Amino acid sequence: MYRLIHPITTPLIKDGKWLFEKTILGEPASKANSRRIVKFKKTGRIMSIKSKKALSYAESFKQQATSIDPLISADVLLYCKIFYRTRRPDLDESLICDLLQGIAYVNDRQVKMKIVCHDLDKDNPRTDIKVGELVT
Repeated sequence: MYRLIHPITTPLIKDGKWLFEKTILGEPASKANSRRIVKFKKTGRIMSIKSKKALSYAESFKQQATSIDPLISADVLLYCKIFYRTRRPDLDESLICDLLQGIAYVNDRQVKMKIVCHDLDKDNPRTDIKVGELVT
């Protein structure tokens, strides 16, 4: 199994410690490709909303992830290793960044550095997530 090489990341995060670590089961939807256009009957207004796959993943994510207290308020390093079922999906952690708001950090604008990896596991798609406070 691939392991994050700590000599590279340890100097980048405060005290060399990850403040949030979690494996989320399921395959995340690509944020860029997970929108759908809908027209509201009452108002006739057209809007872009998340796809069913993205909404389902978001709900599953919220059930699996436990918030840390206090939330990180400083700039952070986000590490994600996403295990997809197939090679087809684009590597896209943006939905995960959004979902970590209020769980690991206050706002996804705090993510100043990312390490994002693509891997395959057709039987067990998942995402290994680590968040640490960046050394300033």
